[in-house]
Amino acid sequence: MNILDDKNLKEILFSILFVAGDGIEKSFIAEKLDVSKSELEKAVDELKKELSGDKGIHLIEYKNKIQLATNPNYSSYISDVLNPIREKSLTRAALETLAIIAYKQPITKLDIEDIRGVNSDYAVQILIDQNMIEVVGRKDAVGKPLLFGTTENFLKRFDIKDVNELPDYEELLERIKTIRQEADESQGDTLFRNVEDIEFNEELPDFLKGETIEKVEASTDEDDNNLNDVG
Repeated sequence: MNILDDKNLKEILFSILFVAGDGIEKSFIAEKLDVSKSELEKAVDELKKELSGDKGIHLIEYKNKIQLATNPNYSSYISDVLNPIREKSLTRAALETLAIIAYKQPITKLDIEDIRGVNSDYAVQILIDQNMIEVVGRKDAVGKPLLFGTTENFLKRFDIKDVNELPDYEELLERIKTIRQEADESQGDTLFRNVEDIEFNEELPDFLKGETIEKVEASTDEDDNNLNDVG
């Protein structure tokens, strides 16, 4: 790779870290860019000085890795803006998965997928991240699969006092349809995303890390299937 000068290397490094998001081994970067360790360290030092002080983005180092991170001084402002968005950004697939869990809890991911007919790794992880569901135990079956149930946050979000007071199944579906319609009407402004628009990778979702997993081929059916098969 032809790196013209130190400034160019610094900007290339900045671009790589921006796209990566996560930390990257410095030795790996040096190898792939075909630069010496000293050259890379110089670029890292220059970038770290540039991204310091009141800058919104800082460069951090840990375990021989480097990563871009937000300025901790601005954490409260970031939280004020992003937390409400995260609370609202449930995908259609996640809403359907949530309805299944609400009525079938405690339920395993495999049972959810049997009902939906599609892989639900992403939907389950989204619901965990949004604190809508949680692991409530393990099923007494081969492999001891995780059991999922709804959280207090789920009750607050849907204005339900207790899981025993869940609305009629059809009523809950109507609530979900209403949320969908509002999202569709908003079009480009919507925070709801079709699962087809999301790029998947091979990395395991957090709730599956450390688990014994059998690879199952996901259905190619539309991810937005309805829940008419739910009993």
